This record gives sequence, C-alpha cells and structure tokens, in this order.
Amino acid sequence: MTQQRIVIGISGATGFAYGIKALTLLKPLNIQTHLVISKAAHITRAHEAPDLSLAQIASLADKVYPVNNIGAAIASGSFKTMGMLIAPCSMRTLAAIAQGLSDNLLTRAADVVLKERRRLVLMVRESPFNLAHLKNMETITLMGGVICPPVPALYQHINSIDDIITHSVARALDLFGIDIPTLPRWGEDLHLNNKPE
Repeated sequence: MTQQRIVIGISGATGFAYGIKALTLLKPLNIQTHLVISKAAHITRAHEAPDLSLAQIASLADKVYPVNNIGAAIASGSFKTMGMLIAPCSMRTLAAIAQGLSDNLLTRAADVVLKERRRLVLMVRESPFNLAHLKNMETITLMGGVICPPVPALYQHINSIDDIITHSVARALDLFGIDIPTLPRWGEDLHLNNKPE
C-alpha cells in the first residue's frame, strides 16, 4: 500500500506555531508530509519563533519546497495526496485561493487540491472579519474547502498555550480522518457523558 501524503502550508498570518504543531503531530505517523512556507510566513517566524531554524523546520517534514517552485510535485493533480492543511491561513492566502490566483506554490497547491476534489482545510487567522474575508470564506466553502479557525476548546481544561495549539491542530487533522491519539474527545477521554443542555 502506498504511503499517504499530506501537504502542509504555512502562510504569513500570526500563528506560525500551528504549522509546526501539525508537522510535529504527523511526524510519528505513517503519513508523508510535503511542506511549503510563504515568504510572509518567514517574516512571521522571525518574530514568533526566532530560535527555530530553517533546518529544524525542514527536519520535521519529509519534503520541503520553495514557495516560488511552481513546477514542484504538489503543483500537479497527478501527485496524489490526502489534501492540504494551511496552518495558519492569512487573509491574503484565503483571497488568492478563493479567486483561483495560483501565483505561488502555496496557492497553486491549494488550487490543485480543490480541482481534484480533495480535502482543503484552512486555519484562518484574523479577527474581526470584514465582508471580503467572509465572502472569500463562503466561496472556499462552496468550492468544497473547510474553514477551520483555531478556536480554543475550553472544556479540555487548558494548562498551557501548547495545549490550545495542539487541540486546534489535532481537530484540523481530524478532518482528514487522521487520528491523533492524544486528542481529547467529548464524552470519551474527558468523561463528559452528560453535556449540559
């Protein structure tokens, strides 16, 4: 059986840690990761994770592509994947995908996922939303994509920021049918069998 593959995109919105967490959670699983990072995301990384080197990031993925390599494998529909997670997803990236602007490898890979009817999950990071943001999210949804903002689940009794990030990313990966064993689930791990009305 061919090893499953997933594309991980990291765009320039705040929340670089979401993309890193996705790679970290996927690392021990038998799923091949293909990573592309936008130019703006590298700027965000310098602010949010200055101690995290490019070599350390690359070591988390099976394959890393330059964002301007529009001829990379993930730019073709014949390269089979489970789909693509963009974590975080900036409003610029959201808009480009919604309008079909394949102007770099990140947006082209997302376009490929949509045209091949595979799963596209966007962890959009912005607040508050303006009308353009909302219309672009509606367009992505109508195209078959999933808008999955990283919203904390407070019922899990958060002890750290990492708990928040881990839960949000694990839920996003859940949308691909990827089981993250450590993901707390209502009524199971949390022993909350009687959710209040």
